[in-house]
Amino acid sequence: MKLIPTPLENAFVRLEPMAETHREGLEAAVNADAAIWTELYPVSWAGAHFAPTWSRLMSDAAAGHTQPYAVVAGNEVVGITTFYAIDPPNAAVEVGGTYYRPDRRGGPVNPSAKRLMMGHAFEAGARRVAYRVDALNLRSRAAVLKLGAVQEGILRQDRQTWTGRVRDTVIFSILETEWPAVRDRLDARIAAFGASPQWGT
Repeated sequence: MKLIPTPLENAFVRLEPMAETHREGLEAAVNADAAIWTELYPVSWAGAHFAPTWSRLMSDAAAGHTQPYAVVAGNEVVGITTFYAIDPPNAAVEVGGTYYRPDRRGGPVNPSAKRLMMGHAFEAGARRVAYRVDALNLRSRAAVLKLGAVQEGILRQDRQTWTGRVRDTVIFSILETEWPAVRDRLDARIAAFGASPQWGT
């Protein structure tokens, strides 16, 4: 597996490797739902947390530990999604750290972004793409299952969130052998949203 950060796009979204030019747009997007960071995320991007979280993200990306992408729709940054746990020897990678502005949830943005991420990973030689979701995050758990992932199990008391809550983590995966069928169903789902000019305007 040789996973290289590169722009990815389809009719509804454009994923751009995260850069300083995305900082202002991402800050506005993450502050559009400040409450969600306390409820469901292991780290916070909201308010005063933005600058240190941004610095950690960019430092990890520079070190090659992660590959974060700005999610662009309607010609503006509406969220973030990231490749984590990049493991070339085992041809495995995790997609996570995903957030979308509230007005972009429940439509074509998430399935389109995940289609691009998984397609890129499997084309790069991945054998396994995994998702790790807070057990309390029922919306994300349902969304990952709807993508076609298989739930493998729950890691009990897996990690402590920034608020001090100790969370259980649900593990999902899609394997290379499963990808063609998952891809076809996902493509049909995205096509059902109809044509859209320039990334969801």
